Amino acid sequence: MRAVESCPECRSPLVDDMQMGEIVCSGCGVVVDDHVADMGPENAGSTLEDKMRLARATGSTTYAQHDLGIATGISQSNKDFSGRSINGGMTGQMHSLRKWQKRIRVQSPEDRRLVSVLEKMNESCQALGLPRTVLETASVIYRKLDPEKVKGRMVVSMVTATVHMACKECGVVRSLDEICRSMCEPKEAAQRKKLAARYYRDLLIPSREGREPAPAIPMDRIISMIANKTETDPRVERLALEIAEKTRDSSITDGKVPNGIAAAYLYVASVLLGQGILQRDASAEAGVTEVTIRNRCKEILTCHRLRITLRPSLAGR
Repeated sequence: MRAVESCPECRSPLVDDMQMGEIVCSGCGVVVDDHVADMGPENAGSTLEDKMRLARATGSTTYAQHDLGIATGISQSNKDFSGRSINGGMTGQMHSLRKWQKRIRVQSPEDRRLVSVLEKMNESCQALGLPRTVLETASVIYRKLDPEKVKGRMVVSMVTATVHMACKECGVVRSLDEICRSMCEPKEAAQRKKLAARYYRDLLIPSREGREPAPAIPMDRIISMIANKTETDPRVERLALEIAEKTRDSSITDGKVPNGIAAAYLYVASVLLGQGILQRDASAEAGVTEVTIRNRCKEILTCHRLRITLRPSLAGR
């Protein structure tokens, strides 16, 4: 609300010029105020995450915190509002306040488990560089689960299953093995992954009862992901994408691991172009065995006849 609503000279309405930081009369053009504070964001962000980060104030809530981000936290730094360090006597009091605030915010066993799960989700999403939408989706999926069915389950495996389902719903390519390894040691990853696969199958049961299932990740995204990890030539990637588009058939994809089929497309394309990607490298990045890649290659070449026309190289001219 302005202190003056009309021009003091001609009583005409005032206009805000936020670009120049002025309040101008719409009638006579008199500048009533030339020091107007800009209450908008610092900069114009290109993405939703940038706009939320640059905003000076936000009333949005987040499912990634057990209290939906409504409560106010006490900072861990022992400094006052002006940035100066507080004295020694006040430091102990601030430590006590932080401890009691943490106890008050998390009281019941359900809240403590929810805090543990959401912290692991945040840790995994940050380690994998996943977007904020995946973290929010995974938090919503976990909150919708029956607390009685979740009780007693291993936290790491449960987080792996929910983050994997959130990745599928958001169209992000991440395997159970990648998510599991971001939270635990390699020697423990195999056991945690096995449990996570069972929990993920349990998460799919409500989808069969009426909830819309998560969409399948397109094959081209999986091919591009494996190609980036193996540093494949762009020509091989383009040919693999073209072969996948031309040979789209349910007889090849039904009941098969998508990563194995994508690795097979890349291997076939590399052989046709004379690049020779090693099956060992492709299988390691795709998370499948070399035998799986060979079997998928055999199915692709048996079910379809490939005819590739290559232009002669102009490098020697």
